[in-house]
Amino acid sequence: MLNLAKLMNIKTALLKARSPSCGKGNIYDGTFSGNLKVGNGVTAELLEENGIKVVSEDERELLRLFFERGPNKSI
Repeated sequence: MLNLAKLMNIKTALLKARSPSCGKGNIYDGTFSGNLKVGNGVTAELLEENGIKVVSEDERELLRLFFERGPNKSI
């Protein structure tokens, strides 16, 4: 994912909220019991560590900007 994002010069990634891979802030704990834990998913963390902004569908205002400006523009 990181290699592809870099290759395509992606500045912002729209990822699934609460996913153990893609979530940001709160993610499911992996037990399939619906429990959340504080933290980022592994993909979200990797992208953010490499300067790519991660936005989830729960971040409505950022999501609006994402679609107005496009995925390769910084928000």
